[in-house]
Amino acid sequence: MHLSVIIPAYNEEKRIIGTLISIRNYLLKQTYDWEVLVVSDGSTDNTDHLVNKFSSENNNFRLVSSKENHGKGYSVKQGMGEAKGDFRLFTDADNSTTIDHLEKFWPYLEQKYDIVIGSIEIEGSEIFEQAQWYRRWLGRLSKYLIRFMVGLWDIHDTQRGFKLFTAKAAQDIFPRVKINRFGFDFEVLALAKRSGYKIKEVPVIWSNPGESKVTLKSYLATLKELIEVRWHLWTNY
Repeated sequence: MHLSVIIPAYNEEKRIIGTLISIRNYLLKQTYDWEVLVVSDGSTDNTDHLVNKFSSENNNFRLVSSKENHGKGYSVKQGMGEAKGDFRLFTDADNSTTIDHLEKFWPYLEQKYDIVIGSIEIEGSEIFEQAQWYRRWLGRLSKYLIRFMVGLWDIHDTQRGFKLFTAKAAQDIFPRVKINRFGFDFEVLALAKRSGYKIKEVPVIWSNPGESKVTLKSYLATLKELIEVRWHLWTNY
């Protein structure tokens, strides 16, 4: 298996099928073997039913479902553990960064990078966003805090939901992840950097329709997680 695509999903009945169709149409054109895992994080809407029906009609798609909601980080960790691909991508259920960005990622893996991540904070990126003013302001502030507190100053954007790992890196890093929710992104990268993995940041086109589940409460919770990760790094996990 060459590529595994992991999609964490919580109550995504309105968007998940459009995302799966887009990913399917792209991957069917590729010459390598692939699989897509939708990890439903205790969804209470029609997400599981829709994904199950889609999977029954489309090869290489499957649902991994949790009865309880744990958080995005938990779901990605679960998907990475079940994935079989030599390379493992996680991407958001809202398709904010489209699957064809992989074309820009593969060359860096050939250059022996272990992890390639999407970014909207470096030259070449494009942003189409309809977010509330406080999200834009808090997002900018949080990026600087994250880079400073967990030793990721050379990475400009840790939080994009489009990251590609070699199987070796994924199998080493994700079992050590402690954060279950949004803070897992910077925890994963901090662990990767500490372990000596090579990380490449690549510009992407990011489209946010303004229906994000990230709230003001989410930012406060992520700040708490940032402090936890800093503590874990001091105590060597």
